[in-house]
Amino acid sequence: MNTAGPTAELSPATLEAQARQALEEGDLLAATNAAKSLVMQQRDAPQGYFLLGIAAEQAGQIDNAVLLLEAAAQRGPEAEHLAQLARLLSLLHRDGEAANVARKALVLDPSDARTLDTIGCVLTRIGDHEGAIAPFTSAVAIEPDNLDFRYNLAAAASFTGQVEAARENYEAILSTDPGNARAHYALAILSRQTAAANHVPRLRQVLTEASDPDDALRIRYALAKELEDLGDAEAFEHLSTANAQHKRALQYDFADDAAIFDAIEALFAGRDGKLFAGEGNPDGSPIFVTGMPRTGTTLVDRILSSHHHVASAGELQAMPVAVKRLAGTPSRKVIDAETVQASGDIEPQRIGEAYMAQAAPHRPSEGSRFIDKLPANFLYIGHIARALPNARIVCLRRNPLDTVWSNYKNLFASQSAYYAYSYDLMDTARYYARFARLMALWDRLFPGRVLQLSYEELVADQESQTRRLLDHCGLDWDEACLNFHESKAAVATPSAAQVRRPLNADAVGRWRAHEKTLAPICDWFEEQGIPTG
Repeated sequence: MNTAGPTAELSPATLEAQARQALEEGDLLAATNAAKSLVMQQRDAPQGYFLLGIAAEQAGQIDNAVLLLEAAAQRGPEAEHLAQLARLLSLLHRDGEAANVARKALVLDPSDARTLDTIGCVLTRIGDHEGAIAPFTSAVAIEPDNLDFRYNLAAAASFTGQVEAARENYEAILSTDPGNARAHYALAILSRQTAAANHVPRLRQVLTEASDPDDALRIRYALAKELEDLGDAEAFEHLSTANAQHKRALQYDFADDAAIFDAIEALFAGRDGKLFAGEGNPDGSPIFVTGMPRTGTTLVDRILSSHHHVASAGELQAMPVAVKRLAGTPSRKVIDAETVQASGDIEPQRIGEAYMAQAAPHRPSEGSRFIDKLPANFLYIGHIARALPNARIVCLRRNPLDTVWSNYKNLFASQSAYYAYSYDLMDTARYYARFARLMALWDRLFPGRVLQLSYEELVADQESQTRRLLDHCGLDWDEACLNFHESKAAVATPSAAQVRRPLNADAVGRWRAHEKTLAPICDWFEEQGIPTG
């Protein structure tokens, strides 16, 4: 595209077309020049400000982009402009504003598929999976051949329990793009595979054709999951290959996580938990369900949210974001040693108020009890205990070897720092050991604040452990909690298929199928004094 020469004499329609084309081509200078000329010609029209905002975003200037998109919205709201503004607000964890703006965009009845898909993605990010179904469905109806739009619809259908609709959309993707790794993995985890119904032959074939490392990673995970469902020990070979490659790509070093644990222990143990001055926020509505991933947090969330006084808000980033913002540290990581250290000087009430404000858009109704089931909140129990003294905290505990194996075999958000340890068995074992040590510290500093709930005991004696759970959370008995699997609420975790079935012991002791592989981990746990049961 020719970026030279004046543009001011061109018509607004031509300038807008030039700016959009330049954005598609990645020519930010040309896009900015055309958009500026458009603003100069039409200062009270929204299009120039919108296009300047998109150019600023692509240049990495997110805060400036938000201001420009807000200026566009003030000059006459258009669905496309509001949808993109909502997307940026959600990226900045301004969830309440993002939700409001996305819903305003939807009310404007957009007719272009990308805007509809963007609205659906924003609603998904804030946990409104049911609300995302309609815009995703409309986007696919307008552009049925857009595989990204169809994937988003399939994922939303899966989250909301529409398993067959999800399956049909994933298969439609694969009919057009047989090597689509995301669809293959999503199909593998959608339900338990059987000898009569599985995708193993197809997965073996597409694995031989996968040239992209990320595609091969997902396909190997899909293959491992299906092979484990079938009881085939070959599952470990695929996991080992995929995880080793991904760990190298991430350049993960356990020392990074160890530094965070060290900082937390130094901060809290050094002052016996008395580092904050003043009282916290007295709101008692939050129930924090924490623990290592894949230890039953989704199950307990489902049990509690079946209670008539409780609703699930999902896996919120509200506490990590609140602490990070108030700590004011410059790193891009939501948690690191510097942020932990700086958080010790924050008044507890400020943390509590910031948390409640961040969580508010995710609460199904004001005034009700709500569950925040971000597993990694176990790192923040010290902050929670002081900042929200009336909140209830539950931590799931599961057999160490089952915990290690289940973390190792599940593909979490592949670029998330929260789960970077999980691509190596020994790293995962080390992480478990530090988790267990930190939970012992919380028990010492805040006795009685955290209910450490055994997954195995819950499976073995559902009713008595459920009563114990409800009692800790200050809830009366509700028979519906025993029938959690009948709930129609959305589930957006790898446990979605399991929690839609009655409680069972299928996952207890599953590590034993790989006992020889896990023998070094078992020996290491014994050396650390961690019983493996």
